[in-house]
Amino acid sequence: MTVCTMAGEINEGSVPAYYREVYEAIHCRTDERVQVEVFLRLLQRTDLPKAVLGQIAEHVDSTDGFLSKLSLYKALALIALAQQGKQPSPKLLENCIQELPKPQLGEPRDLRALRMQPAEEDVLTISQTLDNLLARDTVQVELIPEKKGLFLKHVEYQVTSKCYKISVYRRYSDFDVFHEVLLQRFAYRVVPALPPKRMLKGVLTSVSERDFIEGRRRGLGRFINLVARHPFFTEDELVKTFLTFSGSDVQTKLRDTYKKTGDEFMTNRIATQAKEYLPADIQAQFSTSRELIRNIHNSFQKLRDRAEKMAERSKENATDLLLFGKELSALGSDASSLPSLASSQSTWGTLRQSLKSLSMEFSVLSDKAAQQGRREEDDVVEKLNIFLDLLQSYKDLCERHEKGVLHEHQKALHKYSVMKRQMMSATVQPKEQASVEQLESRIVQQENAIQTMELRNYFSLFCLHQETQLIFSYLPITSHILGAFVNSQVQGHREMGQVWNELQPKLGCLFGDNNGLKPSI
Repeated sequence: MTVCTMAGEINEGSVPAYYREVYEAIHCRTDERVQVEVFLRLLQRTDLPKAVLGQIAEHVDSTDGFLSKLSLYKALALIALAQQGKQPSPKLLENCIQELPKPQLGEPRDLRALRMQPAEEDVLTISQTLDNLLARDTVQVELIPEKKGLFLKHVEYQVTSKCYKISVYRRYSDFDVFHEVLLQRFAYRVVPALPPKRMLKGVLTSVSERDFIEGRRRGLGRFINLVARHPFFTEDELVKTFLTFSGSDVQTKLRDTYKKTGDEFMTNRIATQAKEYLPADIQAQFSTSRELIRNIHNSFQKLRDRAEKMAERSKENATDLLLFGKELSALGSDASSLPSLASSQSTWGTLRQSLKSLSMEFSVLSDKAAQQGRREEDDVVEKLNIFLDLLQSYKDLCERHEKGVLHEHQKALHKYSVMKRQMMSATVQPKEQASVEQLESRIVQQENAIQTMELRNYFSLFCLHQETQLIFSYLPITSHILGAFVNSQVQGHREMGQVWNELQPKLGCLFGDNNGLKPSI
């Protein structure tokens, strides 16, 4: 077959498939041409002498720093000739009647790395430190005091964004709708879950109900802070609406905002090109990272459980110290006289009066222990919980990817294969022309659906890769947690030790002769 013209130019309609594959691998994403810099990199892979490479470059036309598709094809043919030991001259391409020779450049997919990418085009990498993420915003969620008491059907929260410098009022149902549309918009991102809306009726006491409402407030605070600090959520209109809209119906506003924008696949400029940015071993990387993050999740759950127990013990210690002091006070307040046979009758009256005064000291100790419990809960347990919420949302994302996008893709492929079998059967067994055309139309629609699902699948993997980086960016929070833990213990022991040290000499003054106190060794 003839593939060249008399002038040695390439006829695009009959070039080898390998030429097209090389072109697809290295041409600009936004242009049908090939950058000269990329072409020169390609020449370096040939291992040809510099003089020969120079001859090839001279015979290839370029305009404004770019090669046309046909110029690249011509260059590939010249490279192949040079690799065969022939002179890379366009004259050898004139009147050729055989297929163009294949250059030795390796697999076309391996040539993608040659394609020039501006620095800002490294869209796969998230260059975020933990400090950068934490600095994006801090959102306070506070319970609004109700005049009629705490236990009402509807609880309202004051939500204050440090970034937007504004406070808005939200109910749980507002958070619920926000979570719903956020998950629709960013189905391929880590979206933290909300705390439960209600507790089990008839199981918890009124005190536990109060604790439940406080726990839900904390959970909502963790949710909105993780969302506000997410690099792809921060400037999204949905997040801005939730944190700043002060109108009467924020839920309708949120739904309308989502309808105007659609999901991220429809708005992300590289969504349909995500496959080109993914590393070849993306599945292996995903599996390795997922297992590592699963192990981290398990370890942090155990740390959180232990921290919760320590905080609970501090609260119990506060209760015990308070009751201990009350019992001393009760003992000192007992005015009953000792019988005449008691040898300590003369000192008991003085001792009993001293016991009453000690209850105040133990009340102070109780307050210090309670403060220690709150510090452990606020500074340690809460930090562990916010990271656990993020890790759990990553686990949920992985499941959405596998059970959602991949599953739907497989279902579509199965449906397509059934249609193809029906089409084959229709060609063998005569059927009405209308039914055959209808089947053909359905097959075309299914092919389009499969193509869209494949694009979404690659975009889902693309986002997963970025979200995995986000999880790793949060790992230094471990040092924040350890620092908070150590500081809380140091402060708690120092404050408690100060009160105990102040109490010790008072015992000597109260009881005299170091009664009840062992001499120092």
